Amino acid sequence: MKQLALDIGLATGPTLARFFAGPNEAALQHLRLWVGEGHPPGTRSPVPTYLWGEAGSGKTHLLRAVHQALSDQGASVGWLDASVAAPAEFDERWTAVVMDDVHLYSTAQQAMAFNWFVNAISPASGMPRGVLAAGSLPPADLPLRDDLRTRLGWGHVFQLQLLDEAARRAVLRQEADARGVFLGDEVMDFMLNRFSRDLGSLMQLLDQLDAYALRTQRAITIPLLKAMLESE
Repeated sequence: MKQLALDIGLATGPTLARFFAGPNEAALQHLRLWVGEGHPPGTRSPVPTYLWGEAGSGKTHLLRAVHQALSDQGASVGWLDASVAAPAEFDERWTAVVMDDVHLYSTAQQAMAFNWFVNAISPASGMPRGVLAAGSLPPADLPLRDDLRTRLGWGHVFQLQLLDEAARRAVLRQEADARGVFLGDEVMDFMLNRFSRDLGSLMQLLDQLDAYALRTQRAITIPLLKAMLESE
């Protein structure tokens, strides 16, 4: 059965609090310390960190959550992903640099990523800057220039695991309860069997379904879900 991936905007941006860690608890706790969340002021530990794993394991969610957490603290953060055709030069005002989907970087993007990394960790900067990156492969297997590939493996490396079906169901139930809506087992079965099963896509589907149910003043059912898709 063909699975569908929906291009739907999240109702709220990714946060560390909204990340259901499951088997990835160590990575989540590390990033909380990385941004200083839940820790005394001045205890932030922005050591170079690299996350890797399959699509849907939560890499981009965590990177965007870290970017948002630092921005909320008033920090300026550099962001680079494979869609950025003309990366900016390193900015001395940045507190950290965040680089997503590094396995897809072009030659020019690799050159800029290396420049960002070197400038961020330079002792001459006079301030601790963080480097957080993510890709689909462990550092040693990345199809990148040697100097960038080796540096991405310098610090902490975490492999993110996909959530199993029981965990995905638990997350869907938790998110539905937080919205005050009832998500029946039959609707959950339909969502898991007919759509992309990665958690990010499921959360986006739930966001859209909740909004559509509120707009139409109807309970969330399979007919409602089908009607929503037909209205797109």
